[in-house]
Amino acid sequence: MGKKKITPTAPEELVKEKENAEKAVVKEGKISIFSSYNNTIIILADNFGNVLAQKSAGAIGFKGSKKSTPFAASKVAEMLGQIAIKLGIRRIAVDVKGVGSGRESALRSIANQGFDIVAIKDKTPIPHNGCRAKKPRRL
Repeated sequence: MGKKKITPTAPEELVKEKENAEKAVVKEGKISIFSSYNNTIIILADNFGNVLAQKSAGAIGFKGSKKSTPFAASKVAEMLGQIAIKLGIRRIAVDVKGVGSGRESALRSIANQGFDIVAIKDKTPIPHNGCRAKKPRRL
């Protein structure tokens, strides 16, 4: 294994890049909703896959089993929708993944905020025959 080349960047350059990224007005975006049995995580990204913002039910103050409720998921979607409006995003594509109870309510609250929803994809992984079964037990 060789040495890794790391090119040092000056802090001034990073600040300039960040300012340029904030100035760029993004019209379209992508929202990914991941809803598990324990939490709901929603990510806002541009069309290139760069994450602009992310929120989860735990991050906005819900604790324990309240994180997995549809109400918590709708609140997370509302917060992320407000961020998207501030960034100037009007058209979005939505990816939904997971089996939790918050996926429907998060999608509804995003739709109620007035976005132009281009596509809705369900990316929940589905096993096609699953793992190999255990060998039979010998007695």
